[in-house]
Amino acid sequence: MPAIADVTDYLDALLDIGAFRDYGPNGLQVPGRAEVQTVVTGVSAHAELLRRAAAHDAELVIVHHGLFWRGQPLEITPTLHRRLQVLYGHEMALAAYHLPLDAHPEHGNNALLAAALGGLDPQPFGASISAPNPPIGLRVGLPGPGLTLDELVGRVRAAVGGREPLVVGDGPRRIRTAGIVTGGGADAATDAIDLGLDALITGEPAERTFGLALDGGIHVLAAGHHATETFGVRRLGELLEREFGLRHVFLDVPNPI
Repeated sequence: MPAIADVTDYLDALLDIGAFRDYGPNGLQVPGRAEVQTVVTGVSAHAELLRRAAAHDAELVIVHHGLFWRGQPLEITPTLHRRLQVLYGHEMALAAYHLPLDAHPEHGNNALLAAALGGLDPQPFGASISAPNPPIGLRVGLPGPGLTLDELVGRVRAAVGGREPLVVGDGPRRIRTAGIVTGGGADAATDAIDLGLDALITGEPAERTFGLALDGGIHVLAAGHHATETFGVRRLGELLEREFGLRHVFLDVPNPI
């Protein structure tokens, strides 16, 4: 069985984690057993995901949203204790990759969602919400003469597994260009307006998004923070399955947000 240190070193290098100043630590967050045969991937490191991972006899859990975030209490709270208790009780290691996984041009959340939508000529997007990091989003062209709103909604719905996106704004009848920032990327609406894009596709909306989209003349589609961020972490598990011969299980614990 490969060493967990070798697996996380591979991911750290692949995602270039040193290039990002993030809200929490990227890479190994909680040590466990030294070797890994089964890796479980999921979006967020809450106790339910960890319990399900333990039921699969996982030695390593890889998530997009880890345990530690800037601005949270420095002590071990009852909630954090419950999560750590599952990890320590089953000797499972936990690794997390946040902004580096959003931004990766091939294996990242935004790149994979753009590909699922048929986006063309992806270019970096969302600099204002990414600073001081590299842009984590992408802007793309859409095929043919552009898509109608119904066509774009249908593609987004299919890409995120049938979830109906929230749609606001007053954009053009034919949507030829779109910005994509998965997760909490609603404020990239300003970037989309400044660049003259026709639409923004994100995960979690904000109240101010409505007025920006209406007055800025764009469509905003919010398809769920969780739903738009299943892509990258699942891809990491697939890569580890291929590169290290690991057994990979992706666990999607439903989250309506």
